[in-house]
Amino acid sequence: MRRKEVINICDGCRLGYVADVDVKIPEGQVVAIVVLGPCRFFGLFGRGEEYYVPWGCIQRIGDDIILVDKPFQHPCPERRKKRRLF
Repeated sequence: MRRKEVINICDGCRLGYVADVDVKIPEGQVVAIVVLGPCRFFGLFGRGEEYYVPWGCIQRIGDDIILVDKPFQHPCPERRKKRRLF
């Protein structure tokens, strides 16, 4: 599962690759997957936010991708105020 890319079917964006799996130990039940966000500036400034995707939100698991159906809220970048020179 580590090499599978996770794609959100709500908006079609790529969330990243599976980094970890959350499992209940006594039952052996998979609860969720953890997806690392994309690298920032060639990996020099770390990664973006991590996504915790519950198992119930996973729609399909293919050979190379996992399709999830979960509306994620992406933070809006702050807009710079334009200076007007008169």
